[in-house]
Amino acid sequence: MTQRYVIHLPVVAKDLPGAQRLARVVGRWLLVLPQTDPGETTVSAEDDQNVRHRVFCDLLMPGGRRCLLRADHDGPCSRRLRR
Repeated sequence: MTQRYVIHLPVVAKDLPGAQRLARVVGRWLLVLPQTDPGETTVSAEDDQNVRHRVFCDLLMPGGRRCLLRADHDGPCSRRLRR
């Protein structure tokens, strides 16, 4: 065992895109806490929690930081949101 524990915090959304948007907002906000790893954030249907959908791209970028754009984004990875 790694002596690490994961907190599962259920949050309800009406659909998958809404759940992914909310998870991205929460994940980016939690970056202020050094204990968080938002890149591993996933969402699932309440009645099918074994099927998880990634929220962030999370690819490793130069300098050891991770991409914070949505999973399956177009274009190059970035640490900043695109408008």
